Amino acid sequence: MTTPASGPSGSEPPAPVLLTEPAEGTPDVVADLDTLERAARRIAAGTGPIAVDTERASGYRYSQRAYLVQVRREGAGTFLIDPVAVDDRVEPLVEALGTGEWVLHAASQDLPCLADLGLHPAKLFDTELAGRLAGFERVALGTLVELLLGYHLEKGHGAADWSRRPLPVDWLNYAALDVELLVQLRDALEAELREQGKLEWALEEFEALRTAPPAPPRKEPWRRTSGIHSVRTQRGLAGIRALWEARDTLARERDIAPGRVLPDSAIIQAASVNPADESALLQLPVFKGRAQRRQVGTWMRALRTAAELPKSELPDPAPATDGPPPANRWADKDPEAAARLSAARTALGKIAEENRLPVENLLQPDLLRRTCWTPPADLDVEAVTETLHAGGARTWQTNLVAEAVATALRATAS
Repeated sequence: MTTPASGPSGSEPPAPVLLTEPAEGTPDVVADLDTLERAARRIAAGTGPIAVDTERASGYRYSQRAYLVQVRREGAGTFLIDPVAVDDRVEPLVEALGTGEWVLHAASQDLPCLADLGLHPAKLFDTELAGRLAGFERVALGTLVELLLGYHLEKGHGAADWSRRPLPVDWLNYAALDVELLVQLRDALEAELREQGKLEWALEEFEALRTAPPAPPRKEPWRRTSGIHSVRTQRGLAGIRALWEARDTLARERDIAPGRVLPDSAIIQAASVNPADESALLQLPVFKGRAQRRQVGTWMRALRTAAELPKSELPDPAPATDGPPPANRWADKDPEAAARLSAARTALGKIAEENRLPVENLLQPDLLRRTCWTPPADLDVEAVTETLHAGGARTWQTNLVAEAVATALRATAS
């Protein structure tokens, strides 16, 4: 398949060609060790980069595990591997992928569940990240394939329950198409980045993504309950926390997505109303359902536990944080810091525009806030560069922004 010129530095793409199934037909699912070993030998014998993708069941299962792993390589073809069917014993695949370059789209979504299987790339190319650095406004896989390769992928099953067995044929086609053109897309994006003088930036970003440590567990994850901002009291927050933790325990035990056990909206309503007993709880809309009636004792015990907590054990109204306060409060708390941040944001906005980059890819917003809230003792470029590097900025980023950030910090120094 050829790559028509298009994108930020090319011409408009031709009318896209609709793809509803892979060119080589729907692959069979690899669901036993003998077939996996044969597939692994074919992959190892292939040439060039290796397209990799996964399918999870986030909206249905508690686990974020991979329920399907898609692999495609030139000279080998496409393979749809069911890790559940082989009890996650994918050692042949680990060896087959070896030191080859992996091509993924939005790699940060797939790398954790691949790592859980013992699969770690030796080299990485992320087509979504490449698209952002190349200046494309929309970087979904289907959009980039259409713009750069001239094909329209049949989509629509990304949010499906991939733990279902057997998987329908149209789902298998969808999964296979996710890797069908991934290497061609990689090549087109590499050419675009090279032409823009950004290829080294992208390679540095890919390596940082590849070697990033696992994300630490969230502190107080219950505070992410949708609608929590409407609950103002500490006792109400305690109710949310207790219900969230009870739900999380049930969801983990049953491997069901928490929202399917009890919606966030129900947690907020129950914590806000604080019903006196099970009968009152069952009068609330969501709790009238059969599933909630079966668990009403669990939810009521959680609410009672929260209601009986001593004041010293109630959650703080605001979440704990090791960073600066929200930027919208800076003007009151530290006007000079607010001025520093405003000046730095203006400067970075101009640099991002000049380089056709999203400003959040130019420098991580949280790192900019931290630097402006607590600037280094010295405000020269060298000190700012060191501070940004210590916060995780890459060399290409500090080369672009360190001088502008240092100037913004000096301009507002008292």
